[in-house]
Amino acid sequence: MNVSTLDQYSSAFSRPIDLEQLAAQVPAAFSDGPAEHTSSNYVFISTKELVSALLDAGFIATQARQAGVRGDIGAAYARHMLRFQPQRQSVTLLDAIPQIVLINSHDGRSAYQLRAGLYRPVCTNGLLARLGDFGLIHVPHRGNVVQNVIDAALAITRDFSRVGEVIEQMHQTHLSYDERMDFAQRALTVRYPGEQHRPFEPDALLNVRRPIDDGNDLWRVFNVVQENVMRGGIAGRSAKGRASRSRAIRAIREDVRINNDLWQLAVAMIRG
Repeated sequence: MNVSTLDQYSSAFSRPIDLEQLAAQVPAAFSDGPAEHTSSNYVFISTKELVSALLDAGFIATQARQAGVRGDIGAAYARHMLRFQPQRQSVTLLDAIPQIVLINSHDGRSAYQLRAGLYRPVCTNGLLARLGDFGLIHVPHRGNVVQNVIDAALAITRDFSRVGEVIEQMHQTHLSYDERMDFAQRALTVRYPGEQHRPFEPDALLNVRRPIDDGNDLWRVFNVVQENVMRGGIAGRSAKGRASRSRAIRAIREDVRINNDLWQLAVAMIRG
């Protein structure tokens, strides 16, 4: 895999998402107020205001979605996730674009979360990167929320080079067959934690979907496993023995949990 500049993937986002499109995709982000049950200490800041501030600070919106809930009232305050990237990239990664991931809700159940994200255009899978204390910042709903979010986004952006260094280390770490199987086994327990039924064998997560991902370096193995976990579609058997296929991960909370855990598993396998 040759090292590529991010400019090669600029066409992946030739049409950034504008505010009108965001309003249609994530209406909860444009709520005019919080849910009625929120505390009097809760400071409501519409995600729309944060998006406008991030756009003014030099970011562009690239993806957006919100959690499915029952009833129109709940949908107005549902958890939503938006992905941004700086208009001018200054970091070179292997084949991924660094992003800022903003997660929020207006129901009082969570602080604003800003995470370091990676977008790999070759397979359009959104990875979430966290390295120690880098890559996850909680911004409470109090104080100067807008400025705090902008400061957090810029702080993550300044540290994107650290993610690039880790990706390069993954690329240089080659895994044996046993190590690849071990990674797949651990990834399967991330996807189906606890006593949940596991409908297929771990090696199914190592099935390569495209020639560019065929290889034994940790970066490509990680991407293959992550895509198979997140996209689903893997043939298996239900707990009752019926033929089934794994489901794609669509819930925002599960998306964040699984992506973060898989990333940490991969980072732990890096060899210096």
